[in-house]
Order: sequence, then structure tokens, then C-alpha cells
Amino acid sequence: MNFQPMAASDNLVSRDWTSDMIAPLSDRGQGTAASFVAKTFNCDCVETPAELFISALGLYRCFINGKRVGNDLLTPGWTSYDHRLAFQHYDVSDLVKPGQNRIEIWLADGWYRSPLMWGQKAIPNCWGDQTAAIADLVGPNGVIVSTDTTWQSGLLPIRKSGIYFGEIYDAREEKLADTHGTVRLPFDKALLVAHETAPVRELPPIAPIDSWTDAEGRTIYDFGQNIGGYVRYTVRGPAGAEIRVEHSEVLGPGRHFDNRNYRTAQAHTIYTLCGDGEQTYAPHFSFQGFRYARVTATGDARILAISSVPISSVPNLTGGFQSGNALVNRLVQNTIWSQRANFIEVPTDCPQRDERLGWTGDAQVFAATACWLTDSQAFFRKYLRDVMADQREDGAISHFSPDPTRLHPKNFPGFAGSTGWGDAIVVIPWVLYTHYDDRAVLCECLNAMVRWVDFVWSISDGPIVRPPSRWGDRGFTFGDWLQPIGDNRKPRPTVADDCAATLYHFISTDLLAKIAAILGNQALEARMKRRAAEIRQAFAHEFIAPSGRMAHNDQTSYALAFLYDLIPAAHHEAAKQHFRQVIIDADYKIGTGFIGTPALLPALTKLGMDDLAEKVFLQEEVPGWLYQVSKGATTIWERWDSMAPDGTIYEPDMNSYNHYAYGAVCQWLFESVAGISPSRSAPGFSEVIVDPAPIAALSPVTAYHDVRQGRIEAQWECRGNRVTYNVTLPEGCVGRFRPGRRHQNPLLNGEPVMGEAVLRAGTHELIFSLPHL
Repeated sequence: MNFQPMAASDNLVSRDWTSDMIAPLSDRGQGTAASFVAKTFNCDCVETPAELFISALGLYRCFINGKRVGNDLLTPGWTSYDHRLAFQHYDVSDLVKPGQNRIEIWLADGWYRSPLMWGQKAIPNCWGDQTAAIADLVGPNGVIVSTDTTWQSGLLPIRKSGIYFGEIYDAREEKLADTHGTVRLPFDKALLVAHETAPVRELPPIAPIDSWTDAEGRTIYDFGQNIGGYVRYTVRGPAGAEIRVEHSEVLGPGRHFDNRNYRTAQAHTIYTLCGDGEQTYAPHFSFQGFRYARVTATGDARILAISSVPISSVPNLTGGFQSGNALVNRLVQNTIWSQRANFIEVPTDCPQRDERLGWTGDAQVFAATACWLTDSQAFFRKYLRDVMADQREDGAISHFSPDPTRLHPKNFPGFAGSTGWGDAIVVIPWVLYTHYDDRAVLCECLNAMVRWVDFVWSISDGPIVRPPSRWGDRGFTFGDWLQPIGDNRKPRPTVADDCAATLYHFISTDLLAKIAAILGNQALEARMKRRAAEIRQAFAHEFIAPSGRMAHNDQTSYALAFLYDLIPAAHHEAAKQHFRQVIIDADYKIGTGFIGTPALLPALTKLGMDDLAEKVFLQEEVPGWLYQVSKGATTIWERWDSMAPDGTIYEPDMNSYNHYAYGAVCQWLFESVAGISPSRSAPGFSEVIVDPAPIAALSPVTAYHDVRQGRIEAQWECRGNRVTYNVTLPEGCVGRFRPGRRHQNPLLNGEPVMGEAVLRAGTHELIFSLPHL
């Protein structure tokens, strides 16, 4: 049965609970066997609906009369647990029967008390050291049963589980025994809120495309796609036989199984058979990031069927892009798969190693792409509440949220306050406003935005931000993280921390002025406009030479400065030529990191340098988007040089092969190449800016995006320098097209275009010629 959670449909936010938060006395602490709490109860007659409201400290799964409630995964989800705890709401009318019933709630460590963070300083019991459950089973006439200290507890066949660890399961222990009681935990029920985003769900399973046996007799399966999820298999064998599954993202030279980049994450499952015919297993309370699985079978255990099962909070697509270039099409698919694998409750950096944290920098650069590809509104709204919960007293935003370091600063001091990362509190709400007309998120986050922008000003008490160089000091910045430098004997120029920090200081301040205007806060708007003007003037004085050359003469500086209009008009043409030369000198290879990459191609397109944009985007050497695709990547890499041309893994201590940040280029594919953008003046796609910037080598191109009004479609084909472009708008969307220099002799529906053209609902044909560059 497929029991759907009800909270999303009935808009339930909070409720009055009759139950207690109860902890199993069988629980032996973090890293030990998981426990359950259970209650047998009588129900004279079942009146519908029978509804279950449920949550837990740790992770839970619930069963009524032996049948699982719902199919949501990793419930109750991951939040800043000291700020709020999600609960779920299910219709269980088909599970409750007249007479005697039994309800069981399985509990595991989950994010609540699994060791989080990396290395020897990983933090166990971050939000608490006891797993517990709270539940109300309610009928039309009131509460049928609720958690209290009359419930019993015992141990589960899950002998150990953890987010990074994986799971050990002994099927010989599946007959549960009520061996202990329960105890009421002090708990503030006001922390309970209805699940704020879509539940984590399974996607269709993926069968292996290849398998082989290594020298030790272990079977390695290649599922052909890197995912966030788990391996499910059916096995037969005698009691006591064992299946061990290890995971990896890549193979080294010679098809060598290599998961050194998981660092201290054991990321494995061990299943002990009970000997009772065919048995099917997948982990209950953990997930891994992997493409390959290495299976060790002992005791005559035999795998009968096996698949990898992707999971995600955003399984359904709302956008797609196809071109005439197969590598580009695969790049888009890689971005989709990286988003799916990392949008599991929070936007994590990676799903495989001992990290899996909601890094704010990754999220803010990728937010717009995420909204193009999936409906990410509720997902980001929930995440922003975690970001605000973790905001420090001085206004600094955590490097990631939920933030394990906030409650344990001795382990990891100073994990807040980086420009480019903390700016997520301003950038992401703005993206939600433009994409979904979400004015409420601007209101909800406004105070946190102001505190953040004021914090950044306070770092150096002025418009130019001069961050300290030591990690953990107040105002430390990651700068343009993982910016490539080329040959280390003669490295290419890179942006300095002060320039990168000041660029983002302006971006957030200027955005906050716009947001204040939208919300009618005239005093804040005026203050932020004055401050943005001061930053603009100081930036030009500090970082732009009289010749128009940027101080560090690097791609990131030029891209961000041009994209956000920080180049004075007097220096515009000279700076543009310096920018062009920097790209040429790099042999059209990328010279940007986490904050510069999303700006690079949009800046080139804005400046009309389509020839450079094409060469940078389509070149297949490292560093470049298509290099990783040519090496067989099925998700986005963390580093441009994650793998050498000979297949050697680079820097396994910090190297993820499923890291969505550089997939932010897909925003450019939709907005520039496909030519459809949301309008700031009429957000939520009430108005669509139609402004195609075709890359002839990609012809033909098709794209779509599902919005609240319906589906927007764009397609074009280039013959020589002649482009035929078609756009389809649903009812409720108005398009606006204003010819630019790349639209020579434009004809809209057969008529010449003079000035701005307004496109109503329906399909429109635009024909124009590309200029000779």
C-alpha cells in the first residue's frame, strides 16, 4: 500500500499533542543496536479516517500490524533540531483493524546523533544522546493511542547504523521482543512543525550494466549512474551467511575499486541471512553516494537480483534542455543527477564521504539552476529556516546548515561568516521570489538578511572587506573556492580574498536594497542604496586600474564585476578587452572556482562575446565542463581536475564525484542559450524575458520549463547564420522580446520587430540572423 503523507495537502503547521516523547530503555547509545518502541491496543471499531501524527529524535519507521506506514524515507528529516523538529501525518485507516492492534516505531541514530563532520573530531550525539518517538493515533472520536510510558521497547535486527557508517542488519533477530520499558523525555512540543518540504522518496531502481569478479572473489557491479541512495538485493543462503556491500563512485586504472575519497565514512552494509528462503534487503536508516558496489558473499550466500535505488527530495523534473551536442546533453543530465543525489532533506555538497553537509555557498550559486530543473520552492524555504536558526548572534551565517558545529564549537570553531557562502541568506530568497513570486520568503528572511549584510560591513568596518587569512577567524572567506591555477610552475591569475569578498558584499547589499523596495521598507531601501553606492565607488578605486584592468586580472573578477555592473562606464571597453585577453591567454580554459563559475558565461554573453562563451563552454580539456563528461562522469565533479586523463584519482582526501555546484552553468543554458528568463518586474513567470543567445554549434536546441501557469517551451535551429526560434507560452504568461545586436533583421511571426515586442499566450516564431563576429 502507498500511504501518502497528509501535511502538504491539509496545510497543517502545528497541533496539540496528547502524547509524550518517549525513549526506549533498551537503547544502549550511539553506535549500538537500534531500538523500537511498541504498544498493543484494542480498537472496538474503526471509524475513518484513522490518522497518525508522528515524529522522532533520530530517524524512524512505523509499522501497524506488521505493515509499514507510508513510503517516506529518512523521516522525520533533518533540521536544526534544537530549533524545530518535523512531524509527519498519515491516513492509516487501512491498517487499523477492529480488535487487537500493534504499533511499532523503529528508531535509529540518523543525523540526530550519528557522528557528523569529518576526521577525528567528528561530533557524535550532536543534538542529543537518546533516540525517542512521539505519536498520536487519532480517530473521529479522539485519540486511539498515543506514546506514553506504558509503551514497551526492545532491540531491532539493525545492529548498528549511521549516516556515514551505513548499516549492519541481522535477519536472525527479526522476531522482536518487548524486553524493556520506556521513559518520558523532557521535550518542548512547540518545536514540532509539519514537514516543510516534500518527503525523500525512491526513484525507479537501476539495474547493473556490468559486473565482474576481482582477484579476491568479490563481485563488482557497475550501475552506470552515480546516485545518492542504496543497493537493494535479493539473496538466498543458509542462516549465518553474510552479504557485505561496499560502495565507490569511480574506478581507478585497471578497473580497480577505489573509495579512498570517502575518507572515514565506512559507507557499507552488512546483512546476515536468517536462512528462510529468498530474502530482500536494503538499508533502513542510511544512504550512500555511489556508482559501483563491491559485494562480498560468505557462507554460500548467493545474490539473485540486485539494483541501485536512487532517493531524493526532488525526484520530479520541471525543466529540460537538449541540444545537438551529446556531451552537453549528458552534462545537463549529470547536473540533474547531482541535484537529486544531494537534495536529500537539505542541499548537501556530496552524498558519499564523511561530510554530506548543507554548504551555503554551493546552495546559493546553484539555487537558480535548481529551480529551473525541479520545483525547489518548498525545499529551499525549509533550508532557509535552518540557515536562520544557525545564524550567529553577530549576524554571521554558518558555512552549512543544519550546523553541527554551532552547538559544539570546541570541535570546529569559527564555522560561520564567509562571504559567498553566507550570502545564501540573501541570494536564495531572491531566486525564490523571481522564480515563484514568493514574496513571503523575502519577509521571513529580511531580518536575517540585514544582520548578515551588517556583519559583512563590520568585518573591516567599511565597504572594502579584508578577510583574515586564517580559517576560523572572524570574517574568514573561502574566496573563489577551488579556482584552477593552471601550471603550478607559472600559475594563472586568481582573485584575491579581499576582491572576492567585496564583490559579494556589493551583490548582497544591492539585492537587499531591491528587496526592501519590493517590501515597501523605504528606510532600509535608502540605507542599502547608499551603502551599495559606497561599495561600488570603493571597489572601483581599490580594484580597477586607470587602464581598466582589474587588480588581479583573473576571470572571476571580470565576470562578477561585469555581471553586477561594477565596471565604471569610462573603463568598460578597456576592461572588456582585458577580460577577452585573459580568456584567450588561458586557451579558453576555465579559470573560475565556486563563485566565479556561475558568472563566467553569463558575463561573456552579456558583453556580446558569444564567440568566447562558445569556445570556453565547448572545449573538452581540463579545466572544462565537458572534460569530466568525456571521462565518463555521470554527475558533476567537485574539482575540475578530479581525475587525470589516465583515470588516476586526484587528491582523494577532498574529491567528490557528485558535487552539483559547477552544474550551475545550466542556468545559462536556459536563460541565454534557450533564451527564457523570469522577469524581476513580474516574477513567477507572469512575464518571460525572451532573449536567445544561440551558440550555433549546439543547434538544434529545445528546452522546456513547467511553471504554475503551464509549460514554457523554446526551440531553435541555426542554418548558417540564420536562426529560426520558436517559443510557446501558456495562458497567464506574457513574453517580452527586445532585439539586441545578436538579433539581426528580426521577424516575429513574419513581421519586422521595431523596439520591444509583447508575446501573448501561444506559439511564436522569431527569425533573425547572427552577426559575423
